[in-house]
Amino acid sequence: MNILLSGSTGFVGNNFKKYLLETGNSYLIFDLTREDLSKDETYLLSQIDSHSIDCVIHLAGLAHDIKRTLSGDAYTMVNFELTKNFYNAFILSKAQKFIFISSVKAVADSADGMLTEANIPIPQSYYGKSKLLAEEYILSLNLSDSKCMYILRPCMIHGPGNKGNLNLLYKIISKGIPYPLAAFENKRSFLSIENLCFVISELLERNDIPSGIYNVADNEALSTNELIKLIATASDRKPKLWKINPGLIRSLAKLGDLLKLPLTTERLNKLTDNYIVDNSKIRLALGKEFPVQARDGIMTTIKSFQGVDK
Repeated sequence: MNILLSGSTGFVGNNFKKYLLETGNSYLIFDLTREDLSKDETYLLSQIDSHSIDCVIHLAGLAHDIKRTLSGDAYTMVNFELTKNFYNAFILSKAQKFIFISSVKAVADSADGMLTEANIPIPQSYYGKSKLLAEEYILSLNLSDSKCMYILRPCMIHGPGNKGNLNLLYKIISKGIPYPLAAFENKRSFLSIENLCFVISELLERNDIPSGIYNVADNEALSTNELIKLIATASDRKPKLWKINPGLIRSLAKLGDLLKLPLTTERLNKLTDNYIVDNSKIRLALGKEFPVQARDGIMTTIKSFQGVDK
């Protein structure tokens, strides 16, 4: 099978190619750069058909802007316009499958209750809005019977090489610094990179999975307090969980917004809000369980921070 892969040098792309090698799948992968994606549909179509591509996997995109320096137009251009051109080329090509990595943030930035594919999208961030625009465009075009498309909505992905909030939390807890937010009770869904790679691989291999939108998350949601305990265990430390008054913490976070301190309202919400994602639709479609349990995946990621890849 020949695959055309955008975003191959990113976190997901690097891990996906490694996963294919380790599982022994004999795919021929052609990389597509950001510069390639910026060209017109005719060029993209030539890249697909000249390499006899069977499946297009679109990973490239503009992720969250932690420093808040990017405009909405920047997100729209990368996450929507480039996806639109790429999908148009796929529609005209001989390729059979299109896999688009969207995000649960295309639906909601926060979730009351369990987030399913049936939730009405109400994204608030530029990132989420741009991903939703791309989803809506993909869904608006009719597919021929010989083609299928999959929109995957992963929650927070983690794994070796991850440089997100989980890494930041590890750096704090592994130094023995107490965690002051233990009074907040929450549950959040995470996604091991191995489970995401497993899902993509299944979509490549099989022809019995219907086109559509699928949430992708580990089976179990974890609280931040559970994460702290796992990090402490991996670091051979006793977890230090301080239950400081939540009202005081929220006030300090608002002060952090003004003074640009490490603790901001956005970061506090990411650590303490509930965000539980239902993965039952993709599990039912696959008819298989994910290979990695949530806690095992977290431990693998934590150990990779220590330079000890599980």
